[in-house]
Amino acid sequence: MAVQVTESDQIKQFKEFLGTYNKVTENCFMDCVKDFTTRDVKPDESSCSESCLQKYLKMTQRISMRFQEYHIQQNEALAAKAGLLGQPR
Repeated sequence: MAVQVTESDQIKQFKEFLGTYNKVTENCFMDCVKDFTTRDVKPDESSCSESCLQKYLKMTQRISMRFQEYHIQQNEALAAKAGLLGQPR
């Protein structure tokens, strides 16, 4: 079954992505960049930024997995309550 995504849905998703991207960028920048006396990014600032982003990505992935697990459990519970599971075919 094909799912149609409207242009307004695409725009909404893109705006949400940009908002998240901007928030992560700002948070990692504020936490990691401390020296404004040079144009160069120092190695510790670079490694801090990379660690910050990796931590965010891992956290997001873990939350997604837990969210999916929760919904699967809820759907199974609803199906069991309705008598749809556990019946022989």
